[in-house]
Amino acid sequence: MDKIINKIILEVRAGTGGDEASLFAGDLARMYQRYSEKRGWKFNVLDSSVSGARGYKTFSAELQGEGTYEALKNESGVHRVQRVPDTERQGRIHTSTASVAVLPVVEARDVQIKDSDLEVTFSRAGGPGGQNVNKVETAVRLLHKPTGIVISCRVERSQHANREKAMEILRAKVYEIERERAAGSLTDMRRSQIGSGDRSEKIRTYNFPQDRITDHRIGKKWSNIEKIIAGDLDGIVKAF
Repeated sequence: MDKIINKIILEVRAGTGGDEASLFAGDLARMYQRYSEKRGWKFNVLDSSVSGARGYKTFSAELQGEGTYEALKNESGVHRVQRVPDTERQGRIHTSTASVAVLPVVEARDVQIKDSDLEVTFSRAGGPGGQNVNKVETAVRLLHKPTGIVISCRVERSQHANREKAMEILRAKVYEIERERAAGSLTDMRRSQIGSGDRSEKIRTYNFPQDRITDHRIGKKWSNIEKIIAGDLDGIVKAF
């Protein structure tokens, strides 16, 4: 990709491991948010499916700032955690996963999406945001029929703004699919991006008992895992 991308869609999804996988997905989402704050980037949560007080089944956000894609593109893939969960009474180490996808946001001219290929539905957004959000059908759900991609957006206060945001996310996903097709097998490329979430498909392991993070692609290791999870990603980003 030749041009500099300063706006991305970040997706985090819990994988294998039940509640602990959701907690790990939450840790990763907060790690990227804190790193974004350190870099001075805008971090706008788009959608999430909460699991418990600290976990996420799914999480998506839009990041905007200088060099966002270049810095985080290598985060795409399956992340594995090894630690003793808070609920584990016998002190056993559990292994769980979460998948991360980093998608560049592209201009409308870069991706052609026909209106006839879209199925658009509206609903009440619900949750915080005042009476307007709760009473008016501001939430938007897009179904892209050729690919089956479904996008939901409810973060903005107007139907139009949510539709525009949903289209932005959809363009990013369609653009990524087209890039993968151009590069080779869609299935193989998509698996290399986010994998299936299985424990064996991993790009990085976070081993809490040994205070070690290992990136399996470049063979590098880092200690002080709590500091990194708190958003100190510079060492990992620079290693790539």
